[in-house]
Amino acid sequence: MSMASKKPETVDEYISAFPENIQCILQELRQAIREAAPQAEETISYQMPAFKQNGILVWFAAYKNHIGFFPKASAIEHFKNRLSAYETSKGTIRFPLEEPIPSGLVKDIVNFRVKENSTG
Repeated sequence: MSMASKKPETVDEYISAFPENIQCILQELRQAIREAAPQAEETISYQMPAFKQNGILVWFAAYKNHIGFFPKASAIEHFKNRLSAYETSKGTIRFPLEEPIPSGLVKDIVNFRVKENSTG
């Protein structure tokens, strides 16, 4: 029985359900979020890893060909010029698995969301 069939209760559980190469990418993304929002609390929301500080800041999830990063539509709109290299939709940014996670961009987005949640 694969772990993925069990609903993850922690971010570690979520990440450990994936193959090692995917785990590395998820840990890299998690680390970038943590560095940008050291006060944020990790949680599972909608069965995905999430970070919350005055409400949810961002979610992320692994898919077959990409990592989904969900920082809310306002952040995607705010950073649209810097996100032009990525596939995006209203609330989603797709980071291709074969490319490195753009940690600097992720941190800037998380910082934006921290500010947004603290004033919201």
